[in-house]
Amino acid sequence: MTFGEQPAYLRVAGDLRKKIVDGRLPPHTRLPSQARIREEYGVSDTVALEARKVLMAEGLVEGRSGSGTYVRERPVPRRVARSGFRPERGATPFRQEQADAGARGTWESSSEQAEASDAVAGRLGIEPGDRVMRTTYLFREAGEPMMLSTSWEPLALTGRTPVMLPEEGPLGGMGVVERMRAIDVIVDNVTEEVGARPGLAEELVLLGGVPGHVVLVIERTYFASGRPVETADVIIPADRYRAAYHLPVK
Repeated sequence: MTFGEQPAYLRVAGDLRKKIVDGRLPPHTRLPSQARIREEYGVSDTVALEARKVLMAEGLVEGRSGSGTYVRERPVPRRVARSGFRPERGATPFRQEQADAGARGTWESSSEQAEASDAVAGRLGIEPGDRVMRTTYLFREAGEPMMLSTSWEPLALTGRTPVMLPEEGPLGGMGVVERMRAIDVIVDNVTEEVGARPGLAEELVLLGGVPGHVVLVIERTYFASGRPVETADVIIPADRYRAAYHLPVK
């Protein structure tokens, strides 16, 4: 194979992908069998199998037990608005963004005390093993799972205060900015780092994806006078949603 030349299985997968994208293989159509691919492209069984694996890993096709491999319905990506904190409105970013879009969003949450891992401790500027409040969320839009989030807050800051539990108490569900203000901690900055990776099995089960699907991972951290007061991992299925940022000019 010369420099720049694709392996045979990638060339076959690329041609089949093009047929899926341009509609020659529409959703719910059965993908050509391994024998048909071998015959049509003049390749071995191994190459045909690897090409099918590529399309499955990309989420373009799915296997149906006892029936074969079929082209998946391709969802039209929707937007998840990311606009930072809104201290003047006293709502969580998700609640405010859903209201702005006229969407019907709900969420489920669960909080528990935990020890900070090395990674979380580094993001919060605390020691590994320090106690944190870990809260997990599953967000839905019109009943459909759309986003996961796990947040961590140092109990050295919020412990034994009315805002120790993010979703309970007088300010439950009001968001980091409003809750921190209640204990005289003024949030003045938020950062988000965006990456992508294959979704973990437990994430895809909750989000309704299939193995191999890619997720967006947003690492968000709130700061007060340079001190991290909350950090979170936000997980979004990349095949169904795009993170859309509104960045006001000051």
